[in-house]
Amino acid sequence: MIKVAATNKKAYHDYYIESTLEAGIALQGSEVKSVRLGNVNLKDSYAVVKNGEILLVGAHIAPYEKGSYFNPDAKRMRRLLLHKKEILKLKQKVAEKGYTLVVTKMYFKDGLVKVELGLAKGKEGHDKRNAIRERDEKRMAERAVKESNYR
Repeated sequence: MIKVAATNKKAYHDYYIESTLEAGIALQGSEVKSVRLGNVNLKDSYAVVKNGEILLVGAHIAPYEKGSYFNPDAKRMRRLLLHKKEILKLKQKVAEKGYTLVVTKMYFKDGLVKVELGLAKGKEGHDKRNAIRERDEKRMAERAVKESNYR
């Protein structure tokens, strides 16, 4: 059973997501409880390859309210858990110009916290406007079909 804790809607607006990959995440102490409550913000989060590991940067996991004074820093870098072959593939892709690793969502799968990484290429301003225009046109067409079905 999958329970989504947080999504990064801005990632789909700012990037073309070419492929996605599931990764585990190394959390400390009461961070899991905080994630379970949904106190996560993935808005400006991304992943970097450093020293043969993939690190999550910019994800904000709020401190657990009922936790002790040992709560870890909310904006710290967290290690993502992947196989060595997957890390090497991602490292090669990210080395290409224009590619980055963006976090699209954080969720629970069989009681474990997982992160969905997207291999992304950045959109330019006119691409974003086209995407908004297409989404609005699709919404208007769906409304028209829905109204015609009621008559």
